[in-house]
Amino acid sequence: MSDTPRVALVTGASGGIGRAVALRLAAAGLAVGAHYAGNRAAADDLVAAVEAAGGRALAVGGDVADEQAMAAAFDQVQEAFGGIDVLVHTAGVMTLGPVAEFDLDALDHLMRTNVRGTFVVAQQAARRLRTGGAVIFFSSSVTRLAFPGYAPYAASKGAVEAMTLVLARELRGRDITVNTVAPGPTATPLFLHGKDEQTIDRLAAQSPQERLGTPDDIAAAVAFLAGDGWWVNGQVLFANGAVA
Repeated sequence: MSDTPRVALVTGASGGIGRAVALRLAAAGLAVGAHYAGNRAAADDLVAAVEAAGGRALAVGGDVADEQAMAAAFDQVQEAFGGIDVLVHTAGVMTLGPVAEFDLDALDHLMRTNVRGTFVVAQQAARRLRTGGAVIFFSSSVTRLAFPGYAPYAASKGAVEAMTLVLARELRGRDITVNTVAPGPTATPLFLHGKDEQTIDRLAAQSPQERLGTPDDIAAAVAFLAGDGWWVNGQVLFANGAVA
């Protein structure tokens, strides 16, 4: 591992798990490119929090499925901090519904963001990350839980999992790890939205630890893969409290 200060680009850093990941990596001494898709104010707030704690951060925007926007975001982070070592791709969308009734335009949007978006960001990372770096994608434990209504979302995340080991092998010789974190039910605004207390309690009870995950739980898994976990490569880490 190099003694040069490390740099991370975290997509979807404006809220939820992405924000927790960005804060955790900044606390570990990494400079952070905080990517947002639409909520610039939240990204700016994150940057201010990192800087107030003595860290370095920069807000960068763009559609993750737009290769020109992502090339520009990578450029901005490289120019500000001298390079990129870690990519954490948390950005994504979740649209639910049964297969028989699912709107195909909604399916196209879901796949564009979650599959093409992951591929676009992975392509930039594969071209740019410095030796000794780490790529960390995000899937979901619904690929195992198989909840009704989650087929389109689970399919998009299954594609992400399929890319993981392939990209790890394609980066042979560069000492870059590629892994995917697959959270279970996690107490984020997106997850809690629209769920009644009974549903939330039922989901929390599935874990032997009898609670939902927190963004900080997931950030800890990411920090391991981005730091001391360099012998873990090409894997999907199910960070779900044993619910699946």
